[in-house]
Amino acid sequence: MEFRVERDVLADAVIWAARALPSRPPVPVLAGLLLEADASGVLRLASFDYEVSARVEVAAEVSVPGTALVSGRLLADISRSLPAKPVDFAAEGSRIAVTCGASRFTLLTMPVDEYPTLPVMPQSSGTIPGDLFTQAVKQVTIAASRDETLPILTGVRMEIEGETLSLLATDRYRLAMRTLPWRPSDPHASSIALVRARTLLEVSKALGAAGDVTVALASDEESELIGFEAAGRRTTSLLLDGEYPTKVKALFPDHSPTHAVVHAASLMEAVRRVALVAERNTPVRLNFVDGSVTLEAGQGEDAQACEAVEATLEGEEIPIAFNPQFLLDGLDALTTPYARLSFTHRQKPAVITGQVEIDGPDDGTYRYLLMPIRLSD
Repeated sequence: MEFRVERDVLADAVIWAARALPSRPPVPVLAGLLLEADASGVLRLASFDYEVSARVEVAAEVSVPGTALVSGRLLADISRSLPAKPVDFAAEGSRIAVTCGASRFTLLTMPVDEYPTLPVMPQSSGTIPGDLFTQAVKQVTIAASRDETLPILTGVRMEIEGETLSLLATDRYRLAMRTLPWRPSDPHASSIALVRARTLLEVSKALGAAGDVTVALASDEESELIGFEAAGRRTTSLLLDGEYPTKVKALFPDHSPTHAVVHAASLMEAVRRVALVAERNTPVRLNFVDGSVTLEAGQGEDAQACEAVEATLEGEEIPIAFNPQFLLDGLDALTTPYARLSFTHRQKPAVITGQVEIDGPDDGTYRYLLMPIRLSD
């Protein structure tokens, strides 16, 4: 095997492919990065940890086609440190020589025949603009659980219904849902998948800037795999196994008699300041009245804080309390200047949505439901 590739092209490709390298590989070959130089002038790099695979194709000047398996972490470190010159790879027995300007490295190879077969990408289900995909995933994954003892809740439920793609996640204390349009391969398609939130977030960040993202999800209910592709980069991931709580969307109330509208950034700043005196696992209290919302934290002989923010209120005045970080997460996920907080009762979940204008309609494409913390009367 012998080929030449531009340094920046190599570094980007290696960093992408190395993302699926396991930190503690169960077998030595899984620490390897698979290099395949094709006579057509294409260099393919791949990694796999039995759960997630990553593949990328880049242009290269291939003199001698071939395949090799080398340490992925080491190649990633080397590729980042090379000077800005073309990089030459050449097989030398059981080693690969890497030359770039005056720099030269030799890497030991691992047995290619012991490397597992890479999973095949399912057929395309549709495409979505990368920036929109990244935004939606970020908005939803904040509500996914980090508790690995309940693996189902560490995932994001993806629902495809024709030209609508919905993402939903919950950790039992909050629930985030984003609905967005996309371009399906089949306008009548209907699919459901449960994807690891961590994996989905990494993929959206890596592919979001590459233009349209292709989502590949087999329509077969027994399928265990989902794939994503953009700009020559592909990744697959095993789906989470188990029954997601299907009635979770019913938690969103059909009608909220009370709602308040407040400038999102101003409310976030106030929550951060007031929460400085809130001890761990203690709430920030909010009292909504016509014209303002007053935030308070701390009580008794402890440090206390209080701040008022302008707000409009429709309905009855309502006192309510939230975990400050959960409240900040929901407000920060909004992409509009104003936040609408809708209430049915001070001891029932509140729903946060966005508004472009203070007296305009709410943006129903993103909803963040947050359980309150019970206040003593």
